[in-house]
Amino acid sequence: MKKKISFILFSLFSITFYGQCAMCKAVVENSGNEKAAESLNTGIMWLMVFPYILVGGLLYAFYRYRKNQKN
Repeated sequence: MKKKISFILFSLFSITFYGQCAMCKAVVENSGNEKAAESLNTGIMWLMVFPYILVGGLLYAFYRYRKNQKN
């Protein structure tokens, strides 16, 4: 089980993501500032990660609760 979780976490965090929507990407590309584009992309990725962590934590807590109820 620990190997599966480690593999999933490693594969999620080792992939390069591009989190910009088409409108944001077009505006930043037209400005010509590549550093700003990278910063915007990083910010979007950080904002996207936390809801998944929260939902995953809640699902895990629910799973543990249901598992303990059956025993």
